[in-house]
Amino acid sequence: MSRTFGAVIVGDEILSGKRQDKHFARIAEMLGARGLSLSWVEYLGDDRQRLAATFRRTMAAGDVVFSCGGIGNTPDDHTRQAVAAALGVGLELHPVGFEEIKVRFANEEITEQRKQLVTFPAGVQIVPNPFNRIPGFMANDHYFVPGFPQMAHPMIEWALDTFYADLFKPVDSKVEKAFLLTGPHAYESALLDLMERIVKDYPTLRLFSLPSLIGKERKHLELGVEGAPQLVDQAMQEIRCEIEARKIDWVWRP
Repeated sequence: MSRTFGAVIVGDEILSGKRQDKHFARIAEMLGARGLSLSWVEYLGDDRQRLAATFRRTMAAGDVVFSCGGIGNTPDDHTRQAVAAALGVGLELHPVGFEEIKVRFANEEITEQRKQLVTFPAGVQIVPNPFNRIPGFMANDHYFVPGFPQMAHPMIEWALDTFYADLFKPVDSKVEKAFLLTGPHAYESALLDLMERIVKDYPTLRLFSLPSLIGKERKHLELGVEGAPQLVDQAMQEIRCEIEARKIDWVWRP
């Protein structure tokens, strides 16, 4: 069974430009290494109501979602409260999480502030954190991890390998090929009929078209497909025959 994978990147500092997102590209890479793909990503500020509405929507959709950021214990962290609201539950000290922080802070006082680090929505499970043992949590195929990449990314890999290994595909089972089209007829609206036919005839392939501009002038149109190698070759042959019939110049994309 195929699943849709998405990512939510949380933090006012990302939206303000004070920090650059380090999660999107790495999550896409981790999925790609397992023959999977990231279907969508959303960037959200530390807004509790907007976060709760987003998680209600994504949980209802049945997507697998990796949410990075906002699970700390400072007043500007709202993700755990937003998830609780989305689930319709309260917050409670997680017993397994509490055991983790007792190990993390061995021989130190477990303050109320430290307990807040593992105060999660009722009924969730923890996501182990190999970096410092302060866990994240999971519910409804959603995985809530810290904003720090060195913590978040191993936690996401753990979730993928633990729960979704049956979905992994050989990486070489998909290929991508494309033409670079040039000339006066090498633009998307002139080729819509061809694109629509390829999408209809090859529903398992992903078709893409990417125009390139220099200033206001068209440089070329990248047109191609991605998917099973044999089908990609068949579709590209059909595209090549059609663009040659329309006297459009082409080269293979490097």
